[in-house]
Amino acid sequence: MTVTLTGTTVPVDGEARSPIVRPRGRLRPGPLTAGAYLILLIVAVVRPGLLAPGDPLAADPLAVLSPPGAAHWFGTDHLGRDVWTRVVHGAGHSLTIGLAATAIAVTAGVLLGLLAGLAHRIADEALSRSFDALSAFPMLLLALLFIAVAGPGTTSLIIAIGIATLPHHARVVRAQTLLVRRAEFVEQAVTFGLSRTRLVTRHVLPNVLGPIPVLAVIGLGEAVLAASGLSFLGMGPQPPSPEWGAMLSEGRNYLQVGWWISILPGAAITLTVVALTVLGRHWQARFDGRQPR
Repeated sequence: MTVTLTGTTVPVDGEARSPIVRPRGRLRPGPLTAGAYLILLIVAVVRPGLLAPGDPLAADPLAVLSPPGAAHWFGTDHLGRDVWTRVVHGAGHSLTIGLAATAIAVTAGVLLGLLAGLAHRIADEALSRSFDALSAFPMLLLALLFIAVAGPGTTSLIIAIGIATLPHHARVVRAQTLLVRRAEFVEQAVTFGLSRTRLVTRHVLPNVLGPIPVLAVIGLGEAVLAASGLSFLGMGPQPPSPEWGAMLSEGRNYLQVGWWISILPGAAITLTVVALTVLGRHWQARFDGRQPR
């Protein structure tokens, strides 16, 4: 008979066994590359001048549609603005929208999911059916419906994406709350006469929030993609704001003569979503106790 403790087999009946050594904490190229890219992205958001010291709105009529070269690494657009500078400074717009929308979705999702999991059956059923109804709509369609009522703009875009992504967080928190509220330590706390407020804040909520950071990282990538898609349709920040989706929309009319106008913002959107998804999946695997790929 043996007992396994943290990857080491310990004999308890005099039987000698070789210890099993499991590799852990090994750096993998995927998450490592994704992390390096996100660090670069954070620098672009916090101090864009370090990567692109120019003015993203400065136009040069003499350099209209200049191809990539020594003067402009990634060329210029139809107004002579440097594409690289606009993409670097546009990271702040796209990431801010994604972060704000994710914050709304996580905060409201945690509160509503916790309320549904702790409420009586009728209230829980009503909230759960509301989550299902919102989830039945595609995220972009639901966001478009909200923007159609509230009007285009950055604030409307943030709220729309936050509402569209809220149900997923709420359903996860509700499911976790239903599990935790039936745990033995919660039943013991109720027996000892702990108040409902302290029971929720000290015992239920900390044990419910475990998967939320992982979902928030993955959801941030989805929010950035949704924000860029809606900005491409003219529902987000308006020109001349250097937002990635708006840059794609401006560059689509010049693909034959200035393909570089759309290549860089499109690559920035793709790499950001992929990097966030890779890190989110990696942390999710570690959270679930699986070996990350």
